Amino acid sequence: MYRHNHKRWTIVFVIALSVSSLSIRDMFDYGEQAGDQLLEFGTDQTQELHLNRSMFFFDREYDTIYINTNGFLAVEEPMAESEYLGKMPASFGMIAAFLGDLDNSDEVGKVYYRQDSIPYVLQQTEGHISQAFPDDNKLESIHAIIVTWENLAAHGTPGEGQDRERNTFQLVVASTESASYAIMFYPSEGLQYVSTIVEGQRESVQAGFSQGTYYRITTEDEASIRRLSEGTNSGRHGVWVYEIGTSPAFTSINPGQVTGPTLEEDYRPNYPFVSEPAQPRYPEPIHPQPPLYQPQTPQVVILDEDDDLNVDVFAYKSETCASNRQKCSSFADCEDYTNGYCCHCRPGFYGNGKDCVAEGKPQRMNGKVNGSVFVGNSPSPLEFSSNDLHSYVVANDGRAYVAISTIPAGLGPSLQPLSSLGGVIGWAFALEQPGYENGFSIVGGKFTRKADVTFLPGNERLTIEQKFKGIDEHDHLVVSTQLEGRLPEVSPGSTVQIESYKELYQYGINSITSFSNRDYTVTLPDGSVQTKTYQWRQIITYQSCPHDQSIKTMQPTQQLSVDQIFVMYDSGNQLIRYAMSNKIGSIHSGPPEQNPCFTGRHGCDTNAACRPGDGIQFTCVCATGFSGDGRQCYDIDECREIPEICGSHAICNNQLGTFRCECVDGFQFSSDGKTCVELSQPINHCQRGTDNCDIPERALCSYTGASSFICSCLPGFVGDGYNCQDIDECEQSRCHRDAVCYNSQGSFTCQCLPNFHGNGFHCAPEREKTQCERDREIIQASYNTPSFPVSFFRPRPATGQYVPTCDHHGAYEPTQCHDSIRQCWCVDSNGQEIPNTRTGPGQRPLCKVVPPPIGPTPRPDVSPVAPGTHLLFSQSGKIEHIPLDGYSLKKQEAKALLHLPDRVVVAVAYDCLEKMVYWTEITGPSISRANLEGGDTNSLVTTDLESPEGLAVDHLARLMFWTDSMKNSIEVAKLDGSQRRVLFDTDLVNPRQVVFCTNGRLYWADWNREGPKIEMSNMDGTDRTVLVKDDLALPNGLTYDSESQQLCWADAGTRKVECMDPNSRNRREIVEGIQYPFAIVAHGRNLYYTDWRREAVVAVDRTMARETDEFLPQKRSRVYGISITTTQCPQAYNYCLNNGGCSHLCLPRHGGFTCRCPDVMDGTCVDRNF
Repeated sequence: MYRHNHKRWTIVFVIALSVSSLSIRDMFDYGEQAGDQLLEFGTDQTQELHLNRSMFFFDREYDTIYINTNGFLAVEEPMAESEYLGKMPASFGMIAAFLGDLDNSDEVGKVYYRQDSIPYVLQQTEGHISQAFPDDNKLESIHAIIVTWENLAAHGTPGEGQDRERNTFQLVVASTESASYAIMFYPSEGLQYVSTIVEGQRESVQAGFSQGTYYRITTEDEASIRRLSEGTNSGRHGVWVYEIGTSPAFTSINPGQVTGPTLEEDYRPNYPFVSEPAQPRYPEPIHPQPPLYQPQTPQVVILDEDDDLNVDVFAYKSETCASNRQKCSSFADCEDYTNGYCCHCRPGFYGNGKDCVAEGKPQRMNGKVNGSVFVGNSPSPLEFSSNDLHSYVVANDGRAYVAISTIPAGLGPSLQPLSSLGGVIGWAFALEQPGYENGFSIVGGKFTRKADVTFLPGNERLTIEQKFKGIDEHDHLVVSTQLEGRLPEVSPGSTVQIESYKELYQYGINSITSFSNRDYTVTLPDGSVQTKTYQWRQIITYQSCPHDQSIKTMQPTQQLSVDQIFVMYDSGNQLIRYAMSNKIGSIHSGPPEQNPCFTGRHGCDTNAACRPGDGIQFTCVCATGFSGDGRQCYDIDECREIPEICGSHAICNNQLGTFRCECVDGFQFSSDGKTCVELSQPINHCQRGTDNCDIPERALCSYTGASSFICSCLPGFVGDGYNCQDIDECEQSRCHRDAVCYNSQGSFTCQCLPNFHGNGFHCAPEREKTQCERDREIIQASYNTPSFPVSFFRPRPATGQYVPTCDHHGAYEPTQCHDSIRQCWCVDSNGQEIPNTRTGPGQRPLCKVVPPPIGPTPRPDVSPVAPGTHLLFSQSGKIEHIPLDGYSLKKQEAKALLHLPDRVVVAVAYDCLEKMVYWTEITGPSISRANLEGGDTNSLVTTDLESPEGLAVDHLARLMFWTDSMKNSIEVAKLDGSQRRVLFDTDLVNPRQVVFCTNGRLYWADWNREGPKIEMSNMDGTDRTVLVKDDLALPNGLTYDSESQQLCWADAGTRKVECMDPNSRNRREIVEGIQYPFAIVAHGRNLYYTDWRREAVVAVDRTMARETDEFLPQKRSRVYGISITTTQCPQAYNYCLNNGGCSHLCLPRHGGFTCRCPDVMDGTCVDRNF
């Protein structure tokens, strides 16, 4: 959930303070997007929080606090609610923000909390405190605690969901080096009740501070409680500030001194940048969208006024709606004219018809920034290389927020004056004044913008070229940005203030021009101030529909008013942030509009449109796809409410504010883009045996869709697939020098010479026998002797002869069995039986070596995992784990392992040797790892990635393999991210999960809708072949079980889980009728997969061929990758022991290994085969 995302910027005192009542949007930013944690749901829940910096309360310092559902923060562990509700003062210290018997067990209400030390949050606290204590010296906040109670109901009140009265309020505790302050927020729309039922009696809620004595803010009179939102002691209705603790001496609670609203002080609300994590290109069900028009000859627009414009953005042709209706937005109607057609957005939507968005709905923009920029007099440019640009607009009040990531310290401060770098989205979605239209209403989502910026007095010049590519499947506006030129240098540590400005836009046929001067002030670290100016001129080019008569009535000149501009370079996160408010209206001066819909001061939900009435009357109407009263809007699940909305042979997938339809397997959309019609059935010649490939013992027939196929020789043979000849591998010296090679059809074998041991590929002189081998030899030598050395397993089998089993390294197999008595048991590394592990006839125990206990983690965002086997799975922003008891899910012990705020974690993998969890995330994007025992997270690969969605870790060769579904590639690298090498970058469309087998094989799934397939190769990239192509649709999940040697996959299109022996190609169905699987992992007889629609982890018993269990995370959202932590590594021969003697990459392959060079070589690497 993302709530209140539109507020995360510093308070700066520059604009007259509004005396209107406090709104929820005026509180501090909160919610998951702000990095908040969520208190457990219930009626009396408490969460302990260890502070990074001490807070002062009365005359003491505290390093630990407690957050409680009942509207308070405690400095000591709270008693049961029966000990303090209605019986104040409490026996423990507390800050009562709104104390009562509160309830969020219905999971509608939420309690968020966090501690924060980000500069703009601290500056925001300083602003409120200075406002409340104007005569005090300037203070400096060093730490803040932010607790928000959102939509809390009174316990025991009737009603469900939105029908119950709910309160929203916030407590902020800000600390300096010697004092702490409480800042309380009571928004007018957030207080709907003032009493709760306590022990059968109605009791007024309370606000105050209790620590032995009780400083009470409210009384039993309900009017005093309602005054919380109507009064103030800080100069702003609904905001109350108190000094609550000081050091070294404390006398009493000190309230703020400004008891009424003031107009002398100036105030600006805090505005945030909101960045929603980028989403990977997943195979979601997609409703048919208008195809993006691709210009045949893209052109660069030059800003010379005399040049003719001839920009190919997209073209309307002299055609009719009958054949072009699909080119309109799915929220538009097509209308035929004499010479062609036009698209028009339907009521409730706005745009140019090609792109339409719902009125009132917030809009996001994502893109990349490239180019070269010189700073000051530097002779060397600083490069932009696909830097992320994210923007967010609250459309119903015109506020725009922009951020660009990965900006180095040498460039960031100097970018601060350039707020218009992303401000074009402010123009596109500006708040419209009566009779005027914002940019998106006129040009839609496809246009180009070229700007020329000249800085004075130094005459530095910068050009900005942006190409807007329309609304994507996630309803985001997509843009690419190119920067070239020079910026005047702004010293590190300087702040920039940009004055409000007005800009005139001249509208012509298919082009818009504007020109303005921008003044800005630079405050240097030493306090000195510089005032500077830059000139801004731009041209926007687009393609309108020439048949639309409404273009002729468009205002030829409109004025964009931009104020409340905030800019900041966040050096810690390397982010440049901009925020501004935008209105589009008349160029003529006149009395300003007073209706809240035109001022933006209306309090409608961010997913609602404001409808003006007479005078200052207005109504809030939820945007299309949402329901509610307009003050609070909730997404409508069209798929659930209208099950047949997509028609027959189609699947409905709900999305925020909308839904999408997808035809089921075997059907496709017809020309109307809505009806699913059956596909013509192709002929699979490979399956029928009507192909002309060589015999199956020498060649493989691979079905490629329609009625086509390709022939390829099997490994060990050479030819064109129609005629294949055996390869004599012995001529290639494939065996070890101390081995003999024997060639066979399609294969060969290697056998070590006498007095050598090994697999023929590696031979070594006979080594000293291990304890297990010596004991086995003694038993076999005295086979007729009825007993064996006393030092062996106790208790010993009573009858028959027992021979211990050793693995190929000579170690005791973890599971030992005695065939004559049909019993098995577990042993330790010394061969001693582990008590209570012996099983009866026909059963085998699951024997694992338990590692030593793991100590506490040194980091708050990494929780240590207890010994045993666990499932790891990812959700957006975190990785969770579920302990296993045998094959059963210990759901009550499931918890978060790793918190990664603002990240979309996709793939998860585990290194059983070093106990490390690896993951990919596509927000950055990056590949990272962390130790299960705790410690820092390490980013391993951060460059040249686009959407890494599959990840496999080879614990033997110390390698990791990953897929990138945007680059359409599979790569390999060392586990530290070094020595990267691309294995495949051809014949891939949507590669997803990748797994490996310890015999040197690599497997991966490609969910290409036009030709889904599962492929395999050697881990060095040789012998690539298609393993499965028939009866696949969306093979998302893939796993290899080394115990059964089965390759299993989960298909979101066929809705099946299937397994196959890769050698015999025998394939069997495990379960069918599943919903939307994403990833899958094997463990013993079970398979575990994540499901997008169920938002769950599901267990499948392969032997019984049915689902046996399901785990639903507390946070209901899509679950992505899944992996398993085993207590010991699977035993297998390590072809790359000691890196195989290779100088760089040692890559296993079937029967050997290959030395390979990374793509970036240092000149010392040599490729070799072994």
